[in-house]
Amino acid sequence: MWRQRAKSTVKIHDTPSSPFSFSTFKDIQNLCVEDHPSSHIKKSSSIFHRVRVANTFLRSLSLSLPEPEHNAAPAHNKTTTPPLQEQPSITIPGADKRIVVYYTSLRVVRSTYEDCKTVQSILRGFRVLIDERDLSMDSSFLNELNQIFSSGGNCCRKLTLPRVFIGGRYMGGAEEIRQLNESGELKKIIEGLPAVDSGVCDVCGGYRFILCGQCSGSHKLYIVKAGFKSCTACNENGLIRCPSCAV
Repeated sequence: MWRQRAKSTVKIHDTPSSPFSFSTFKDIQNLCVEDHPSSHIKKSSSIFHRVRVANTFLRSLSLSLPEPEHNAAPAHNKTTTPPLQEQPSITIPGADKRIVVYYTSLRVVRSTYEDCKTVQSILRGFRVLIDERDLSMDSSFLNELNQIFSSGGNCCRKLTLPRVFIGGRYMGGAEEIRQLNESGELKKIIEGLPAVDSGVCDVCGGYRFILCGQCSGSHKLYIVKAGFKSCTACNENGLIRCPSCAV
């Protein structure tokens, strides 16, 4: 027979200070205990201190920065080009029936190269006679351009490319051509010029220059009694203007 279980004489005393009386609830009891009020005061004071410091720093920074000038003109207005009526009266002889463009095909300065390509693209769209003079292919074009502007009273002016002459009259550079094209004035100016067939020259391939036939592009000639001498028929690059497409 099984022995009867005797009752324990140990009494469990209630602890009125805590609602939990078992050891398994100690962790839960610690989590539920509220923080001491002093900790809240310390945290809130540190937060307010940070906000106050940040506001002071921002206020000092705003006072040190200069105020924007609302009445000042935009920066792009300072570099605006004068209208067509205010352009200097510069003309070149023998160019009444064509467009003359001084430009460069070198990509040394990207902005200059892009301006030259843009002007060429605009002017070629009108299908008129264009005399394109590449300063990188023949340095005599640079001397010619300087002489044109010096005779017009602009000897101290800094020359930039491209430079465009329409009907012998100076029109300006890339910005002026863009403005005239957008306003429709460029089409009215070019209307009086004779139209030509658009296409690439079969002789030079559109480069406007070919190799010199006398020196074969070396810019040197050998003479038996005198030795080597510079070729007078070509430029410093050993090139001559294409007889088929040159104006």
